[in-house]
Amino acid sequence: MITHVSHAVMYVGDQVSSRRFYVDQLGFQVVRDEEIFPGARWLEVRPPGGQTTIVLSAAAAFDKRPGEGAYLHFATADIHETRERLRAAGVEVTEVTTAPWGTYINATDPDGHHVMIAQD
Repeated sequence: MITHVSHAVMYVGDQVSSRRFYVDQLGFQVVRDEEIFPGARWLEVRPPGGQTTIVLSAAAAFDKRPGEGAYLHFATADIHETRERLRAAGVEVTEVTTAPWGTYINATDPDGHHVMIAQD
């Protein structure tokens, strides 16, 4: 029986910049960082306490383009505090938006991936 989503793959142009964004700026933890074959590195991260991980995969190693891959939604308990913390860390974030289904912001990573962060 399937119990949860294991991981999502995002194809990135520069794993160093992507690691800096997700780990240093968003506060994710590195789960795994190792070479899987010559020229390809498995860089897997997750939010603290999270179950699902994100593999930040070098696009060129898999004949992909940066930006191909998952559209991700993250959750937070306090959207306003999260927005201010991310702005202070240098992340490009939108204003807080309230929609009928919830309150959220969008952030942009170095490859132009837009990630949504919604208040739980």
